[in-house]
Amino acid sequence: QVQLVESGGGLVQAGGSLRLSCAVSGRTFGRYAIGWFRQAPGKERDFVAVIAWSGGSTYYRDSVEGRFTICRDNAKNTVYLQMNSLKPEETALYYCAASSDGSILYVDPRQYDYWGQGTQVTVSS
Repeated sequence: QVQLVESGGGLVQAGGSLRLSCAVSGRTFGRYAIGWFRQAPGKERDFVAVIAWSGGSTYYRDSVEGRFTICRDNAKNTVYLQMNSLKPEETALYYCAASSDGSILYVDPRQYDYWGQGTQVTVSS
């Protein structure tokens, strides 16, 4: 069983930064690819970024490329999402998720096996 706990969300002004953390329990953390998704009220859950189990491969949605950075510390069982130059339209509940296909960078949330409860990010204009 794998459990994920997100933290680091909050209220920030447009143009500001936040760093989200995803703490993962379970001895096989290093085998999972970890993705970040976000969901605004009344909208679908959207892919944001993903990192392979090794940390050597990453992929981002186009709109965050160059502003967001995903990285992982396997010694701490934690994945981070650094978000810079945040925009009001990026206000959402941010989730991290684990995929047992550790080397594949899935963007489809249905390919992920475990999910956290989410952390709220609110960007004011």
